[in-house]
Amino acid sequence: MVKRYRKTKLAIALMVVAALFIVMTGCGGTQNAAPETQKPAAEAAKPATEADKPATEAAKPAAEQKAKNNKIVMVAKMEGIAWFDDMRTGVEKFGKDYKVDATQIAPEGGDPAKQVQMCEDLIAQGVGAILVVPNDPKSMEPVLKKAKDKGIVVVSHEAELLAPIVDYDVEAFKNEDFGVLMFDTLAKAMNYEGKFTGFVGSLTMQTHMQWFNAGLDYVKQKYPKMEFVSKQPYEDNNEEKTAYAKVQEILKAYPDLKGLFGTSIASGCMESLALKEKNNRNIKVVALALPSSDGPYLKDGWLYQGQCWRPADAGYVSALVAYKVLNGEKIESGTDLKVKGYEKVEVKNKVIYGNAPLVLTKDNYTQFPF
Repeated sequence: MVKRYRKTKLAIALMVVAALFIVMTGCGGTQNAAPETQKPAAEAAKPATEADKPATEAAKPAAEQKAKNNKIVMVAKMEGIAWFDDMRTGVEKFGKDYKVDATQIAPEGGDPAKQVQMCEDLIAQGVGAILVVPNDPKSMEPVLKKAKDKGIVVVSHEAELLAPIVDYDVEAFKNEDFGVLMFDTLAKAMNYEGKFTGFVGSLTMQTHMQWFNAGLDYVKQKYPKMEFVSKQPYEDNNEEKTAYAKVQEILKAYPDLKGLFGTSIASGCMESLALKEKNNRNIKVVALALPSSDGPYLKDGWLYQGQCWRPADAGYVSALVAYKVLNGEKIESGTDLKVKGYEKVEVKNKVIYGNAPLVLTKDNYTQFPF
């Protein structure tokens, strides 16, 4: 009985051992013949590629880059003056119309060096397009070349000098024509004789100097009884305080003056104000003007006539030109830029000319909403 029990117990033990051996052998076979879908540990540890990421995650950087490249920024001459406040409305309206990020920045005090730094910052940000109305076009050349080298679209306004560097320069009209109109109107107001002088924003501002030089040459040829009494135009740096102080100096220095011109908004206003304060109607003023700021002087006759173009329109058109370039379009003569005065532009050597001058008088200035 005991012997039989021992044999039975031994048989069971042998069966258990055999079963364990079979199980262990099976596990080993499975491990050695790993499925082909299982990656080696080193390969599994590799960082995921863009293709391995979920579609939404992989698309995110591309979407951010597209948004960044569509960003359009206007770098205007100066912060806090009516002219460029109006220009900002045009740039922002463009952004809403075309659903892109379009904004405007400008330095305090119209400092050319600060404009350069602002452009450097925009280059570092990698914006899609830089628009610029330079205080000193020459000083902007290196930074705008750098922007172009980085693939940024660059469009200037009031700076034909930059046309060889930028994608396009936008002008509201032929600047020489605008200057001749201003000086011819002043001559008429002065009865084509007498002493006169006036202002530019700065001797480095290209459009102001184009108006001045073309106008003065015209007067010298046509009206020999008119005398420009200063060696060069006065500078007001687009600041009313500076313009007002210099007008006082001019009135003391030339008591027999008959005419004043102004190529900046600051000078036209301050010339008119100074004459009003002195009740001096012997001196005629013709200047760059805005209906909102110069309207009262036009109404009361202290400003004989004003000239301008709509800053908001120039901002809108400049942004539209940049947008078209970003989308691979070329601007040619006859192109419609969707704003009055720019419906059929002329393009010459990368300068885009509109036909958008405005003449402001006491009878019509209320018709313009800016």
